[in-house]
Amino acid sequence: MIEQSLVFTKSILDQFLQNRFDIRDDIVLINNIIEADGSIPQQNQNKVVISLINIQQETNQPYYSTSRKLPNGAFVNITPSDRFNLDLLISSQFDDYKETLKFLNASIMFFQANQSVDSSSYSNIPPGINKLSFVLDQLDYSQMHNLWSAMGAKYMPSVVYKMKLIDIQADEISGISSAVKQTSLEVE
Repeated sequence: MIEQSLVFTKSILDQFLQNRFDIRDDIVLINNIIEADGSIPQQNQNKVVISLINIQQETNQPYYSTSRKLPNGAFVNITPSDRFNLDLLISSQFDDYKETLKFLNASIMFFQANQSVDSSSYSNIPPGINKLSFVLDQLDYSQMHNLWSAMGAKYMPSVVYKMKLIDIQADEISGISSAVKQTSLEVE
């Protein structure tokens, strides 16, 4: 689900930017900010880049049923799904600094207008994704400096969003239980 969520987010942000600025080519890509050898990826030039910078398991989970009913009436026990929040770095990397700021601003507008995405707003949302929520992560100057330093890159105009509640379910069966067919009540 991580890849599908990122690809879907890239797709809808790209469509928004293409429509807003009347662009025909893809302007958004999913990529690292820096290569392992310390170089800047050439394909990032003149693009809005989405980078996955952190994954956190959601620990505040509502109760999930661990049983599913089969057509024959029996039940299978499955492990409950895990839910994750993904931290996304949205950076704008254009030759012209004004273009950098223009596309970063438009990206922020997109996420502000689409704080929650589901099948009612986007019919092409991938199967298995119920809803994606985007929350601006307020990093101060020191935190942003530390983030870029940890990546081994020089700062570029950017913003961090938390993509909330990505479900990951292995659908592994841990047991099978037969259904209760009859109950009896004896009174003495």
